[in-house]
Amino acid sequence: MQTQISNATEYRNVSLALLHESKTNPRRIFEDANLKELASTIRTQGVLSPLLVRPVTENSFEIVFGARRYRAAQLAEVDTVPVRIKQMTDAEVIEAQLIENLQRRDVHPMEEAQGFRALLDLEEPKYSIEQIGAKTGKSAAYIAGRLKLTELVPAVVDAFYKDEIGVGHALLLAKLQPVQQEAALPHCFREDWSGAAKHRRILLPVRNLQFWIEQNIMLILKDAPFNKRDAQLVPPAGSCADCPKRTGHNKLLFSDLGKTDACTDPACYQTKVAAHVAQAIAAKPQLVQISTAYGKQKEESPVLPRNKYIEIHKPTSKEDAKRPQSKVCKFTADAIITEGEGVGTLQKVCANPACPVHHPKQKASREDEKWKGEQEKQRKEQAIANATGLRVLAAVSAVVPVRLMKRDLLFILEKLVVLMDERRIETLARQHGIRQKRDEGGLAKTFGAYLRRADEGTLSRLLVEAAILLAASRTNPATVLRDAACTYKVNTDVIVLKVKQEFAAKEKARKSPQTTVKAAKKAA
Repeated sequence: MQTQISNATEYRNVSLALLHESKTNPRRIFEDANLKELASTIRTQGVLSPLLVRPVTENSFEIVFGARRYRAAQLAEVDTVPVRIKQMTDAEVIEAQLIENLQRRDVHPMEEAQGFRALLDLEEPKYSIEQIGAKTGKSAAYIAGRLKLTELVPAVVDAFYKDEIGVGHALLLAKLQPVQQEAALPHCFREDWSGAAKHRRILLPVRNLQFWIEQNIMLILKDAPFNKRDAQLVPPAGSCADCPKRTGHNKLLFSDLGKTDACTDPACYQTKVAAHVAQAIAAKPQLVQISTAYGKQKEESPVLPRNKYIEIHKPTSKEDAKRPQSKVCKFTADAIITEGEGVGTLQKVCANPACPVHHPKQKASREDEKWKGEQEKQRKEQAIANATGLRVLAAVSAVVPVRLMKRDLLFILEKLVVLMDERRIETLARQHGIRQKRDEGGLAKTFGAYLRRADEGTLSRLLVEAAILLAASRTNPATVLRDAACTYKVNTDVIVLKVKQEFAAKEKARKSPQTTVKAAKKAA
């Protein structure tokens, strides 16, 4: 039996055999339980709402929307369903499907994204992001974000469809390059091995993923040491100004960054930094190569370690102008950082150990001996003060109660650590027995990893310690420690006395062998 189409727009009952689903339908998820429930309703009441279809041939129709009712009718084993037949172009079909799906509460963001993409990819008529937004009542930034979801790698799409990650996580990951998406996906979770339960993954808040991306992937272009408009620095990469991986290239997608322009491809960025360094050294072979990293230098390396040069900078105040680091000498030379932080940055340095300005020689005299004695005395007093301060800090830390949740403590600590200078991070790390390893990417990264593994009690103590150290950097350290000790009822007098006794014992042990040697020489 054949069904002839007599009118371009009409209602009728059509056999299921003459219908087929549309390939452009953005809906991909059909839950079995819901389909069975709808099929049961169809058996008793029939299909209440007609399906919208368009004629493809004289004997077949494409379902524009109503695929769920069509599948349920197949389960109910009915012969025909009511349809509304309408002549429609490809663009009208996709537009109708998209708007129909947006009205559903259970629409998945990936299905919505596929609908936007299908509309944008039409040859005729051509749609822009703004036009799609006007059609659907969404902002241009919303449309741009959803379109980016279609560029997610399969592993992220799979996790998104399984509800292992939320739409906020997916939108953040979609802004990254494919390789970086796979690297960032594990940072959406925290591995939980506690308790008797089996290992499980706990989804972290979106802000945790945002922080990891900002720290590990987003690179601020205004801080780049190379010329961002030089298309010949790395020819395959071209100019940063024209790069689509730059956040400023797509302000709709990265509207949350404001005016900040960042690179989202660390590998490309580092390649350009390396090319810039090689280019600078080739142009000026006399450039001194220096390292800002800690640790032992490789043998026969042309790079000077931190302890082999003095960095010279412009004075910021009258007091600063008196310091040797603010003075230029006849040995001052141009240098480029090739290892550690700030690679590619040019500096002024003095690398001559005989420089009278930066390495003045001391005359042997009674005044020098007196000065040395004073220096030694100050050093001991400072050492006692430092040891006392650390003991007070540890004592205060020991009585800090656990109040906040781990995620809150970790968030506050990560923000506080960013405000601290490297020396105080080292102090905090040493307090908890953390040592930097060469292959772990620096102390800050090692310390960050330690924070993520720490329990609530340790994080609570670290929070108080970090607050004390940060406050001490901006005011009198003794006052800060005294206030902390008073708050947590720590007896500082006992600590001071014990530290002095330990130092006295060490001094006595150090002088004892010398006294024995002198007595032996006198006897001889």
